[in-house]
Amino acid sequence: MQPKVKQSLHNIWMAETKKEAKKAFDNAIECYGAKYPKAMECLDKDREKLLAFYDFPAKHWVHIRTTNPIESSFATVRLRTKKSKNCGSRETTLAMVYKLMEFVQKKWRKIKGFNLLSLVINNVPFKDGEIVKEQSDRKVA
Repeated sequence: MQPKVKQSLHNIWMAETKKEAKKAFDNAIECYGAKYPKAMECLDKDREKLLAFYDFPAKHWVHIRTTNPIESSFATVRLRTKKSKNCGSRETTLAMVYKLMEFVQKKWRKIKGFNLLSLVINNVPFKDGEIVKEQSDRKVA
């Protein structure tokens, strides 16, 4: 990936507010739409989904924006199942995968802002990572 494109994408997901992210999004599509039309169309099509994390607590953003826990967990399972080519039956393979996932789970970090999960579950609205307190803000969010 081109360093300038990477920086442009970085500016989107590291923006402080959804408004700034949308501005960076528009800038990226304008700058690289001609050179990478399919990629920019794909990004633009899923714009709202990609920026949805702004409607959650800011402390949760780091967890929402990464796929690392999933990727590293599956990498462990993939490595082990490839190394033991003949795992035996389906049941023994499933048991091995279960034990591997159980082991990997112990390495997961605790979610930041754990105390805010009850607010998210109860549909308390957030805008740009902060709780929406006033009725006028709720209409905007």
